[in-house]
Amino acid sequence: MSDHTKLKAFHLADELTLEVYRVTSRFPDDERFGLTSQIRRAAVSMTSNIVEGCARLSERDYLRFLDMAFGSAREVDYQLSLAHRLNYITQLDYDSLRQSALETSKVLGGLIRSLRPR
Repeated sequence: MSDHTKLKAFHLADELTLEVYRVTSRFPDDERFGLTSQIRRAAVSMTSNIVEGCARLSERDYLRFLDMAFGSAREVDYQLSLAHRLNYITQLDYDSLRQSALETSKVLGGLIRSLRPR
């Protein structure tokens, strides 16, 4: 369908995923199979669904994967909030990550709206 590397949504999601990995590497060891794993999976899922959607041949499939990516972006936003409230993320890191998550969601939402039939 399209080249994912040309999408702003992909680059934002990819950068957010990298930052999620950096920040979660400092989470407590007992969260390795809990929140650390969950937030990383959601971030990777977000980016992977954009890539997979771009590889689909129909616009309907493309939109379905973008919808899943959007859902994962919102999931990451919640999980960041939870990690912050558990004091796993500093206020500075949380503000930066949250801004990235919201911008990624906004761009993905715009892309979805632009492609969805009226």
